[in-house]
Amino acid sequence: MSLQPSTMRRLRHLLAAVGPGLVVMLADTETGSVIAAAQSGAHWGYRMLPLLLLLIPVLYLAQELTIRLALGTGKSYGELVRRRWGRRAERASAALLLTSCLGALATQLSGLAGIAQIFGIPVWHSIGLLCALIFIMVCTGSYRSVERIAIGLGVFELAFLAEAWLARPVPGQMLAQLSQLPLANHDYLLLAAANIGTCVMPWTLCYQQSAMLDKGLSLDDLKPARLDTLLGAILCQVITAGILIAAAVAFGDGAGGQSLDTIPQIAGGFTRLLGPTGGKLLFALALSGGALVAAIVVCLTSAWTLGELAGKRESLEKHPLEAPWFYGSFAAMLLVTGALVSSGVNLVKLSIATSVANALLLPVMLAGLYWLACRELPPALQLSRRYRLALAALLLPVAGFSLYAGIVGSLG
Repeated sequence: MSLQPSTMRRLRHLLAAVGPGLVVMLADTETGSVIAAAQSGAHWGYRMLPLLLLLIPVLYLAQELTIRLALGTGKSYGELVRRRWGRRAERASAALLLTSCLGALATQLSGLAGIAQIFGIPVWHSIGLLCALIFIMVCTGSYRSVERIAIGLGVFELAFLAEAWLARPVPGQMLAQLSQLPLANHDYLLLAAANIGTCVMPWTLCYQQSAMLDKGLSLDDLKPARLDTLLGAILCQVITAGILIAAAVAFGDGAGGQSLDTIPQIAGGFTRLLGPTGGKLLFALALSGGALVAAIVVCLTSAWTLGELAGKRESLEKHPLEAPWFYGSFAAMLLVTGALVSSGVNLVKLSIATSVANALLLPVMLAGLYWLACRELPPALQLSRRYRLALAALLLPVAGFSLYAGIVGSLG
């Protein structure tokens, strides 16, 4: 039976709008997220699991505001900040965002280098090759082609769900720990901040808003874009929960008490679950998928942000010779972070520090996003008074806890 023309049109419309939300959520399950979740499972068993699942609505609602702002105003986050608060505020916002992007990209490249080390490849060899491949891929494709590649790479993250299933956690042990949350422990708070900082991140919020503009979406794409983001948010946090569960079983049989220091050490836990060959390969594919997607997202976010500061809104649809500022910024990000990673920085410490920094920046980012959504949206997309109050009631405690956990955990 053939589909009706109206059904076919709706299906094509849905498929055209799908992408930015899914890509940003796959990027959300990046190296830092893997490390924070694995460290949480190894050290605290299943005690961080409630936080990961409670972050699903927070993640969706924050990203949904970027959908409204992109489709309702036709402007990026940086452009709206400039229009509302002026050039100085835009430069300050961009500085915070670029700092977050720099740490995030270094984390992704470090994770990919760590995977290469598992297979005996020197760091500087793998970093040089990765930077070249990422740059070539972006320079030779439109936004839609880069988006398809990113989604294809992100599919490998589903391997973490398989690892969680094969770990066979004990339900009774899991339920017992969920009522024993050590909220006064500094180490627990530090990892809680890291998990929040790898869930709702400044660069993922800015990326989705700019990506929707680069893809040319309109108000007609609002519903499928929301569905795209909701499914992505659920998938992101379920995968992260899977990483935590697998690590909890692999390191300490769910009881916790262990600490992880390197990517090969984390990979070693998964090989104990799945065998030396299968576990190593599956972990490498899963981590690489998220890290590559995140590297692309971070570089594009940085390039868009730098272009806006220079008054040039560039696009992947342009040839490199037509948009030298955009592609030059992209290349500079790769070169700087590639050099940093090749210097021998400790991946796990860098990743946790970057994640905690994101958690400390989160209140500022959420406040700006909320204020813009309340002031800049056209009538059709304006937040109702009831929705504004409900959103504030959800985001304010998360932002407050994020700030508290980051400060107290760091000082402890």
